[in-house]
Amino acid sequence: MTTTPPAPPKTRTIMRPATVRKSTNPAATWGPPVAVFVGFLLVWYAVSYLILDEKRRFLVPPPHEVLAAFFDPKVFGEIMLALSRTTFVALIGLAIAIVIGVGWAVAMSQAKWVERSLYPYAVVLQCIPILALVPLIGFWFGFDYPARIIVCVMIALFPMVSNTLFGLQSVDRGQRELFQLQRAGRWTVLTKLEFPAALPAIFAGMRISAGLAVVGAIVGDFFFRRGDPGLGSLLSTYTSRLQSAELFAAIIVAALLGVVIFAIFGWIGKRVVGRWYDFSAN
Repeated sequence: MTTTPPAPPKTRTIMRPATVRKSTNPAATWGPPVAVFVGFLLVWYAVSYLILDEKRRFLVPPPHEVLAAFFDPKVFGEIMLALSRTTFVALIGLAIAIVIGVGWAVAMSQAKWVERSLYPYAVVLQCIPILALVPLIGFWFGFDYPARIIVCVMIALFPMVSNTLFGLQSVDRGQRELFQLQRAGRWTVLTKLEFPAALPAIFAGMRISAGLAVVGAIVGDFFFRRGDPGLGSLLSTYTSRLQSAELFAAIIVAALLGVVIFAIFGWIGKRVVGRWYDFSAN
């Protein structure tokens, strides 16, 4: 009588998720934005030369005229000087907004009654039309740098408050319970668990506030025309003089300022938390 040998044990195949490799091809990285930029220039030229007649072409001057106006020595000096002043106001206002926003959010994260007491006022500050408060700010604080910085802070504050609070409250429940089992104090939980976990959200708020800080600096300068003029005053001057090429050049410089500050904080965020958090997903 023959016996059948036992079948070998079945081996379980473990399926591992495929790793997503990021493309390192420069054409894949820079090709789409360059193509969009070229298309934007073509549409700009089409509007200037095909849609508008010669008498109305000053409304949308072609790109080469804007570029020529920007590199005019007088215009270039005016824009660069105004840019330096607007950058100073935006950076100071952004720094103050970061400090106040993070402190505000930390206070609200420590107790629900603090959040219920303070968060509605953060929403109110965000919803108030800032243009309605600009005259009052000018009456109270003058029309120079302090008033412009206050406007900048008011516009850039809310993203820091909301993003930081979201990050502090999004800590994994299991990790929080582990700290409770170890009987960690409130300060330890904040510094060792909540704040490190909230860093990606905090830097996301910084990037948003960076762009809003530039907007606030230009808005404040646009209305507070006393003292040293910035980009806002320069935009108003070019508009009143119907210098459309110079106006477009100043607008492009203001937009580039916001993009540069946004990119700087994105780079800082990658350097701080990029080793364990994928910033490219945001």
